[in-house]
Amino acid sequence: MPDNPVTVRRARPAAAADCARMTGDPDVYANLMQLPPPSEDRWRARLEEGARPNAGDLVLIAELGGHAFGSAGLHPAPQLRRRHAAVIGISVVPEAQRRGVGRALMQAMRDCTDQRAQILRIELTVFTDTERAIALYRHFGFRVEGPHRGYAMRHGVDADVHCMARLHPSPSLPAWPADA
Repeated sequence: MPDNPVTVRRARPAAAADCARMTGDPDVYANLMQLPPPSEDRWRARLEEGARPNAGDLVLIAELGGHAFGSAGLHPAPQLRRRHAAVIGISVVPEAQRRGVGRALMQAMRDCTDQRAQILRIELTVFTDTERAIALYRHFGFRVEGPHRGYAMRHGVDADVHCMARLHPSPSLPAWPADA
């Protein structure tokens, strides 16, 4: 793999094959909550939906040397009373781990949520034995809020996850006028 800087861009429908390849990698797929392994057609439909004006989800691709090695998705909560929250998911193929791909994806997502989106709270779940992922999330201000025992099957075994969340560091809530 080349030693080029990581480039992060919005995923377009043409990236469907890359997304299917990355999330279909057995080492990546084991840490995702998707069934069955994602197909190129399914990814294309998802990315076409996300390309619509005012689409809710944001999917990013990270590239090294012009090749995709990671992706991240930001998915707003659908409930009216939780519109201030979003769930994030991130994946990096094994050969690109420890190369700055995850950090670049998290930085891009944090910039989006803190500077351009009206998101107060970002949530995620992470398997409790993925120490590098947990360290990455902590670096970006996520805190463990609690465990979920037996949360999901992984490699045929019930596995535990941590619920982690990050609150916007300086939410800008406008003050109400005195006569309101």
